[in-house]
Amino acid sequence: MKNLKAVIIDDEPLAVNVIKKYINEVKELELIETFTNAVEASSYVQKNAVDILFLDINMPILNGLDFLENLTNKPMVIITTAHEEYALNCYELEAIDYLVKPIPFPRFLKAVNRVLELKSNTKEIGSEKDEVDHLFIKVDKKKHQKIYFADISIVESLKDYIRIKTSKGNFIAHRTLSSFTDELPSHKFIRIHRSFTVALDKVEFIEGNSLSIEGVRYTIGRSYIDDVKKAIFM
Repeated sequence: MKNLKAVIIDDEPLAVNVIKKYINEVKELELIETFTNAVEASSYVQKNAVDILFLDINMPILNGLDFLENLTNKPMVIITTAHEEYALNCYELEAIDYLVKPIPFPRFLKAVNRVLELKSNTKEIGSEKDEVDHLFIKVDKKKHQKIYFADISIVESLKDYIRIKTSKGNFIAHRTLSSFTDELPSHKFIRIHRSFTVALDKVEFIEGNSLSIEGVRYTIGRSYIDDVKKAIFM
């Protein structure tokens, strides 16, 4: 299993430092971003591949519960708070665990191990999906378009929409890039940038921090380049 990409949303410096330290102790976790308020974090979480979110509740402007309730592209969430009374609300919003500050490392590790187990089970189920050669995607209010994986070359993020470029034409759908990428066979497609997912068999060459598909160069994001090279050259 690849390292899980983690984000912290918490406005308490001491708590953030503790969680950062704990994350560094778990080899399966990789901290990719930290935010002190949920408003700034919202756009990032929706547009980027985030596996696990460590979320405080009492924060300025937008509290953690409202943030979680309005999040459409949800990673797995572990609540980190000084208040015990919100536990029921959080579980109703499908949080994986609820940690009360100060958080001891064994309790933190127990929560993370639960996420790792759930992720592992999801991968096993997902391997069965790899045998399917297509999916249906809603491209307007009523039409569901059948798209074969073999026909897809590029999937591009357009804020709240995606453009799916295929050999049969381009299709626009009201989806996030992260959620759509999760439905694609992981051995055939890879995220190369916050704005692009590509079909590995359509890559013509890779040079520096870019690759070419159908004569067009696409930049590989700095945080993606190691995974992209491993997927292409393995």
